[in-house]
Amino acid sequence: MALSKRELFQKRRMRNRSKLRKVNAGRVRLSVHRSSKNISVQLIDDVNGVTLASASSLEKDLGVVGKNNIEAAAKVGAAIAERAKKAGVEEAYFDRGGFLFHGKVKALADAAREGGLKI
Repeated sequence: MALSKRELFQKRRMRNRSKLRKVNAGRVRLSVHRSSKNISVQLIDDVNGVTLASASSLEKDLGVVGKNNIEAAAKVGAAIAERAKKAGVEEAYFDRGGFLFHGKVKALADAAREGGLKI
């Protein structure tokens, strides 16, 4: 029986997340979600179960509403790096979920690194 596209995505996401949790215990997680229209990212403290900071392409102050491209992802990455500094986070591990590390996801990660966040 063939798995659906969604089931394959879920398997990839859980495989990635379980491997990351084994080697990054105690660090903050930078979780990315990419839809067909937007991209969003959260800094999550898994120990306490709280979101420390977040950024999304839906935010009007970033100036990327309605744009689903690499430049929009880079602006979101820069915004999360700035908000991480305000929250006192310098280091995080990058949880790409089930998404491949290229295109918008890679642009977001690179912009967050350039903003001073150690991934």
